[in-house]
Amino acid sequence: MKTALIFPGQGSQSVGMGKDLQQNFTQAKEVFAEINESLGLDLTKIMFEGPSEELTKTENAQPALMAVSIAIIRVLQQEFGYKISDLCSYVAGHSLGEYSALCAAEALTLEQTAKLLKIRGLAMAKCGQKSEGAMAAILGLDSDAVNQLVEKAAEQEICQIANDNSVGQIVISGQKSAIMRATALAKEFGAKRAIILPVSGAFHSKLMHDASQEMKAALADIEIKKPLIPLIANVTADLVEDPNIIKQLLVEQITGSVRWRESLLLMQKNNVERAIEVGSGKVLCGLIAKTCPDIKTVSIQNSENIKSL
Repeated sequence: MKTALIFPGQGSQSVGMGKDLQQNFTQAKEVFAEINESLGLDLTKIMFEGPSEELTKTENAQPALMAVSIAIIRVLQQEFGYKISDLCSYVAGHSLGEYSALCAAEALTLEQTAKLLKIRGLAMAKCGQKSEGAMAAILGLDSDAVNQLVEKAAEQEICQIANDNSVGQIVISGQKSAIMRATALAKEFGAKRAIILPVSGAFHSKLMHDASQEMKAALADIEIKKPLIPLIANVTADLVEDPNIIKQLLVEQITGSVRWRESLLLMQKNNVERAIEVGSGKVLCGLIAKTCPDIKTVSIQNSENIKSL
């Protein structure tokens, strides 16, 4: 059975995540300890105990979600003897999940990934504080209709598609006034609903330009290896294995759209029959059900899930 491993993005975090893994597997404990040391921060304490406001901070949520995903991968490899090539034919991750996917495919080391996500989270949070940005979910419209909607709502301001998540679920991002106009106009375009999201910035929009430049600088000194498994990249919704192109796409991803729906369609086209969501939450499994219902989904979040897999 052709399988893809998929890795969750921001919003899937919850207090208590990873605690069961720490209690049951030495490998998970080692992953969490290495990340704590890399960051000079007791991230596991925030993951296990909260408070929720601290875990939700972009600079904490991003490495925390990666930590749980990679802990599960290491357990599967070291405890159960799976190679990454035994587990899947493709890897993909939603936004920050792309870093988890690259770490799982051994293109990035765990230390590199943790440090890059801390920088990414802080840079994005800083941009969010500086600019008056917002995001909204538009439900029940296709991408062509949402493109027309954001074009009309922009009025010379920034307003763009941030995440094309699934059939009928697209997130837009940009200047607050433009996003408010878009939500007011959404019904006219045939949307079922338009919901302002509780986020701290206009992620995946041009308002994140400074963060993309910070990531460009951070990635310049990093050696990315060729992934052991092809990555389906967010910004192209296409396969990529060249380390130089991966580096460039990670920079573009900060201000570009996450083309998740098209990434799923590529999996389907390449005969993927099963997708395993590795990490906290089941958000990505839900998006697959809407877009490619023939792809079987499995969620691995804890020791029980690992054993049943």
